[in-house]
Amino acid sequence: MAEEETKVKNEALQIISSFEKLPRLVVFDLDYTLWPFYCECYYEDDMPYLFPQARGILYALKEKGIDMAIASRSPAAKIAKTFLNKLGIHSMFVAQEIFSSWTHKTDHFQRIHRKTGVPYSSMLFFDDEDRNIGAVSKMGVTSILVDNGVNLAALRKGLSEFSQNSGSSSSS
Repeated sequence: MAEEETKVKNEALQIISSFEKLPRLVVFDLDYTLWPFYCECYYEDDMPYLFPQARGILYALKEKGIDMAIASRSPAAKIAKTFLNKLGIHSMFVAQEIFSSWTHKTDHFQRIHRKTGVPYSSMLFFDDEDRNIGAVSKMGVTSILVDNGVNLAALRKGLSEFSQNSGSSSSS
């Protein structure tokens, strides 16, 4: 792990530790959320890369024992899966729902729920599209819109909103 990734991971661990109520599952979109491109614009032999703070955040969640999943409406599922392998992060996710869908991401979440048994109210979701945030929020999932990929500010916001949605009576 590079020095910058370790720094981000340590900062993410501090952020996570500052919250009492934590999600049981954190779900990520891929395109423009974990990486800054649409994978259908690339080929399988291209070398993918993540947003600068994404890897450190993934490692921090893993270290804290918080499960992670992927919900991606990609028409290029094979490329997306290849990229997760190339980045060495594919095994970090308990569920990978990567398929093209006309129904926002509700299908993805129903499948993730069936696979993991985690209630929607115990999930935190990061995506770059408003319509997905809206649709998934209606399912009871705490959903955070990211502008510039998953970063420490998005993580803090997500955990804070999750904590509030969990009806936590403790002050944070």
